[in-house]
Amino acid sequence: MIVIGELINSTRDVIKEKIEEKDKKYIQDIALKQVDAGASYVDVNSGAFVWDEIEHLIWLVKTVQEVTDVPLSLDSPNEEAIEKAAEVHEGIPMINSITAEKERYDKVIPLVQEYDAKVVALCLSDEGMPETAEQRLKIADKLVNDLSRDGVPLENVFIDPIIKPISVDGKFGFQVLDTISGITDWDTDVHITCGLSNISFGLPNRCLLNQAFLMMAMDRGLDSAIIDPLDDYIMKLAKAAEVLLNRDDYGQRYLKACRAGEMD
Repeated sequence: MIVIGELINSTRDVIKEKIEEKDKKYIQDIALKQVDAGASYVDVNSGAFVWDEIEHLIWLVKTVQEVTDVPLSLDSPNEEAIEKAAEVHEGIPMINSITAEKERYDKVIPLVQEYDAKVVALCLSDEGMPETAEQRLKIADKLVNDLSRDGVPLENVFIDPIIKPISVDGKFGFQVLDTISGITDWDTDVHITCGLSNISFGLPNRCLLNQAFLMMAMDRGLDSAIIDPLDDYIMKLAKAAEVLLNRDDYGQRYLKACRAGEMD
């Protein structure tokens, strides 16, 4: 499971406050805790700062990379912010995100190409937010074809089918699961990721719903998730599920985690 740590996001009040205060120690501590918990990427987002997002995103990249060499997911709807952050990022970043919207795609694809970046590809098009699995699969197919045409290796692509809260409509979970199944059936090298916690928005005991949905999604083919890696139980479940889904040869990673006391 490729884990993208979600905690350094300015939509969280405490993170916004610490960014404003330029509290390096706090941000670095959150970054290191996510990496120690198993994050493959650390997402950094300063989008809550409308007028000075770029300055704050650059600061986040530099601050986090002072203490870890784990690559960052540069998370912004602002292409200029992604560009400036990529310029100071050490190593190969992840760009979060590109879409099938023509204007967005045309502005982001040169950055993906220039930095040989991993890229989260959202199932969003000029026709708007998809409602069904069929609509999501159509957009995903276009993204895969366009990115491949533009020289992006498919193993660098992380398709995100866009999860919407089941508190709004109970069918939303099934739509995403069916989309994951459809992409998995293509048998390509693309990864499938998602902002997992969106599924439980507006409901109590969100961790339980997140954990249950992750198991269901992994069974359909999900191999990455944007989650809170400090949720110890969901990380244990992911490791156990990989053994059961034959994604961990001879349970080597699981056994290693058990010997290290991580599964207690």
